[in-house]
Amino acid sequence: MSWKSGYPVSVLRGRRWCVAASRATGAFSVEECRWLRMVFTVCEPPPFPMTPRSNLLNTVGNGGRSPEMTVSPEPNPYASPRIRFGAELRKIRLLAGMSQRELGAIIHMSVSQVSMVENGRRSPTLDLARTVDAALGRGRELTDLLDRLTREADQMPRWFRPWLDFESEAESLHVWELSMVPGLFQVEGYARALIANEPGATPDQAEERLAARLERQRLLDQPTPPMMWVVLDESILHRPVGSPEVMKDQIWHLLELGERSHISLQMLPYAAYGTVGLLGSFVVAELPSGAPPVAYIDSQSTEDRVSDRSEEVKSLICRHGVIRADALPRRESLGLIKETMRRWTT
Repeated sequence: MSWKSGYPVSVLRGRRWCVAASRATGAFSVEECRWLRMVFTVCEPPPFPMTPRSNLLNTVGNGGRSPEMTVSPEPNPYASPRIRFGAELRKIRLLAGMSQRELGAIIHMSVSQVSMVENGRRSPTLDLARTVDAALGRGRELTDLLDRLTREADQMPRWFRPWLDFESEAESLHVWELSMVPGLFQVEGYARALIANEPGATPDQAEERLAARLERQRLLDQPTPPMMWVVLDESILHRPVGSPEVMKDQIWHLLELGERSHISLQMLPYAAYGTVGLLGSFVVAELPSGAPPVAYIDSQSTEDRVSDRSEEVKSLICRHGVIRADALPRRESLGLIKETMRRWTT
């Protein structure tokens, strides 16, 4: 096995090394394999320096403790709230020199439950945060972190919150938008005009929701953003939102985003006579580790917008493919956006 920059080259090339090593040596448990995968997905840099294989095996055999082991840095701010909390919990546990089993015994949780929280596959509770803080003498460290993460989520509409984790963890997003610029692509003035017109929204609520929407957009600026396959209806370029100045800024922003290597932006022109997408907008998120895709379906309803029903998601993936086939190619789409700019600059 060869090594580069402290990482095993085989790990850098993919996830299969961990599984192969586990089968060959029996040294890695399933949960430890999942943790290694999360290290290379979530942490930047990794939470402990990768050492030669013999030392790594000794570390794993010692319940995850090693004199060479260092503590992870701040959790990746682009990761989902569950993963951010889990990474912090793992860091605190390692600082205390504890295995998952030892921590679980203190806080009355099983090893698998502790592991699920640390890996972001189980939502943390306030009671858990308080219990760990008290057990490990951390003051309010985890409690305050969970409070902050909860406040961030609370700024989003209740029906949208379940989608946040899927969006932030996605390897790719397949977007069809019929009526407005997607939230991840909106400039501040455009988003403000939409949010301020929501029935019953107070000025303070509107500002909080605006801040939360702009915060979501950090997803596009992370070191490894998801690949995005986006199709917009041509009507979006002509529908006034805010003011002509806002529309000009928004269209310029679309042009800039359309040039990014991880974003494929296509326009569905009127001339395509496309009808498949007229029932409404949707997004399909492809998730890592072989997890099934999940969809967000836009509607006027405030319930059940997120779906993991396989038949429904497969149908939306098919629809997105048909819509993309009817849309203009990428270069021609950017050309159409540039042409529309004249309306908002004259």
